[in-house]
Amino acid sequence: MVKTYTSYLRVDELIDLQTPASEDHDEMLFIVIHQVYELWFKQLLHEFDRVIALLTSDDPHRAQHTLKRILTILKVMVAQLDILETMTPLEFLSFRARLEAASGFQSDQFRQLEFVLGAKNDKAITRFPDGSRARAALQQRFAEPTVWDAFLRYLAREGYAVPQAQLTRDVAARIEPSPELQAILVDVYRTDPKNAELCERLVDLDEGIQEWRYRHVKMVERTIGARMGTGGSSGAEYLRNTVGRNLFPDLWEIRASLEWEARTRRGGRLQ
Repeated sequence: MVKTYTSYLRVDELIDLQTPASEDHDEMLFIVIHQVYELWFKQLLHEFDRVIALLTSDDPHRAQHTLKRILTILKVMVAQLDILETMTPLEFLSFRARLEAASGFQSDQFRQLEFVLGAKNDKAITRFPDGSRARAALQQRFAEPTVWDAFLRYLAREGYAVPQAQLTRDVAARIEPSPELQAILVDVYRTDPKNAELCERLVDLDEGIQEWRYRHVKMVERTIGARMGTGGSSGAEYLRNTVGRNLFPDLWEIRASLEWEARTRRGGRLQ
């Protein structure tokens, strides 16, 4: 059989996946947007696996290229919230009850993204049934090194004296700031443009994730206010607690040191 656009992309199956639970006009938009988000989450996981593999094989240039693609996807994801916000609170409430316990809080792929970026929480795993695809995927991500771990190991192979405690840290633990590592990162910025650029892409990534979280919480506040989330979460309150947490704290902590050094080089003058 000759492969066609329809058969290659499995369009017939794809457009059959939207099954609103009500006759409400706006429910279709809600379903399509969230299904698209799940596809983007799948693609982001694919790209992050690529970043880790490229750093592991000491290919920072292609790792940077992949990070730029990730950043572009994040911008598209944020922009899609503008579409969702065309739905008024009354339009959403007209079918919200049909969601029953369904909630974005239950997206295992987004939890996987958090895990690969170092924001791991074993309680997230227990929310999914034993033997399910979601639970198995989260357990695997929980045990695997993060993007940050791959970056630190790459720096060590580049000749930097990354503390052994950082290289052998528990990859299931949250990333904590390290003054010893910060001194090394300042040196990277001072003397190594190639790897300083890689550091900046990681800062861009951290900022991009925070932008997504912020816009997401504002969209939820705009739509349901202070109501409880459909999946049993506290809704906007829960989401607000996730905003402002830096994924890679060391790359933010060194900003003051870099600014002080730049001022010292200029004789104390701000420019």
